[in-house]
Amino acid sequence: MNHLNIVVVGTSHGGYEAVKTVLENYPDAKVKLFEQSDKVSFLSCGIQLYLEGAVQDINYIHYATKEGYSDQGVDVYTRHQVTGLDPDQKTIHVKNLDTNETYDESYDKLILAPGATPRKLPFKGNDLDNVYFLRGREWALKSKAKIEDPSVTDVVVIGSGYIGIEVVEAYAKAGKKVTVIDVTDRILPTYLDHEFTDILTADLQKHGINVRTGEFVQEIQGRDGKASAVITDKGTYPADLVVEAAGVVPNTDWLKGTLELNSNGTIVVDAYQKTSAPDVFAAGDACMIRYNPTGKEMNIALATNARRQGVAAALNLEKPTFKIEGVSGTSALSLFDYKFATTGIKDATAAKSGLETSSVFVTDYYRPAFVPGTEKIYMKLTYEVGSNRIVGAQLLSKHDITAAINTLSLAIATKQTTQQLAFADFFFQPEFDQQWNYLCALAHAAYKQAKEIQPVAL
Repeated sequence: MNHLNIVVVGTSHGGYEAVKTVLENYPDAKVKLFEQSDKVSFLSCGIQLYLEGAVQDINYIHYATKEGYSDQGVDVYTRHQVTGLDPDQKTIHVKNLDTNETYDESYDKLILAPGATPRKLPFKGNDLDNVYFLRGREWALKSKAKIEDPSVTDVVVIGSGYIGIEVVEAYAKAGKKVTVIDVTDRILPTYLDHEFTDILTADLQKHGINVRTGEFVQEIQGRDGKASAVITDKGTYPADLVVEAAGVVPNTDWLKGTLELNSNGTIVVDAYQKTSAPDVFAAGDACMIRYNPTGKEMNIALATNARRQGVAAALNLEKPTFKIEGVSGTSALSLFDYKFATTGIKDATAAKSGLETSSVFVTDYYRPAFVPGTEKIYMKLTYEVGSNRIVGAQLLSKHDITAAINTLSLAIATKQTTQQLAFADFFFQPEFDQQWNYLCALAHAAYKQAKEIQPVAL
């Protein structure tokens, strides 16, 4: 595939990995990279660290630069928005955002990594000046300015998923009065079950957060063109700043009528990341990915998934040779005093999975209680009824046990049963863990519940 013209659209996780893989595997190809913003490869996952001041310079939250790409022979076009695609002519339609010039760019192979955009909720007041979203470098800079603005006292965050919770913590640590509102009956509703969210909600309230769940936002009230309050079906909350964090939608409107899209707006791709058009591949948040617990395709917008798909898209440009394994939606986050992690199915999502599942919740210590500084841990394992195959797990503690979720993700991918995990070969040292590792203890509780074998004392 020497001397071919490879065009990549988007420079976040999927686009970054695509370019890196192209450079490693097709050294003679001509690579062109298009990015709508003024910087490449911004790491949105690092926004909270920037807002809280742990990272002082936003330019550090990039894993590539335009200059670095240029040194590798990549032609980089920042502030260039790709507005359309003509698969028959093998061209993309491009708009230079600085000059408003429009033109067509040809390709031999095209990798699309357009990502996703913040979901805008359908109520009055979305257009007010101080209604913010949080995705990308520009919003990070604007949000940082509000954190440092002494005139901003009351902050209302709409939505309590990962992005919303990170915003809540950042503004609270900056001394703002923060209210978080969610239409569901608890925070983090798709990530954790109530045993965990009850603990986290109490911790939020301990830190002065006004948690308002089970409330429907009706309007953002404004004064002089700026938001002044958020009105729900149960109350009114003053706001100098409103942050909408109600999830994301695939950035694919510009592809409608050109590529085959799923009903949720994601780009249809095969097992090799190939789209419905010849020589056009796609990766990242604008695509679905196979979900290991069910084997079905799902839209799971995580950086890890985007990177896998970016690599696969690049490796399959010449011929379909590389398939990525499925995923379980494995993720982790910290919230004030606690760190938590989740993978696969939980009670909150079991009904939609189509599987018959059961779960067990266990409270333990990660190492013997006599060791000073030992923290309590909270764990939940979800398994398929009948096969006792592990299909999900959740972990929470003030001690950082989040890395253990990777073991549970592998258990899901390899179809481990509760019995197999219960007797897995894990080490013991009281400085680090219990005689029976806490994951073994969790799995034992699950298979005992399922009556796989006679209970064995641990």
